[in-house]
Amino acid sequence: MKSIIFLALIIASTTILYGIKMMKSSKKGNLKVAMMTSLSLFSLAVLSFMGLGIVNPLMAATEVTTAAAATSISLGEGFKYVAAALSTGLATIGTGMAVGSVGSSAIGAVSEDPTILGKTLIFVGMAEGIAIYGMIISILILFV
Repeated sequence: MKSIIFLALIIASTTILYGIKMMKSSKKGNLKVAMMTSLSLFSLAVLSFMGLGIVNPLMAATEVTTAAAATSISLGEGFKYVAAALSTGLATIGTGMAVGSVGSSAIGAVSEDPTILGKTLIFVGMAEGIAIYGMIISILILFV
């Protein structure tokens, strides 16, 4: 278990350092290229750690199973928490994308005609509602 935490710390720190380096060099790039670079570095790190024998996925699975048995959390309970986290996380990512585009368009429209401020706020509010729906779904997953 300690090796998995060590691997996660190494990957997180290298990703942060890579991002800082790119920001200092003021490189403008494509988001897809950045994501693929980060994903390929992560995959390379995982494969190299597995090749070196530092991380053994089968050993990690038995450690998690024994830890789950010790705390009496079933596999279904674990999936329940993962589903709740995914529903909230993906909903907030979608909200961020929607509010970013709708908000910038609303600002542009209001700068041309200030009388439509109320209408544009409705659209921004509808985009923010996506996050609330994701949170409601996670609450239903956790407590029902």
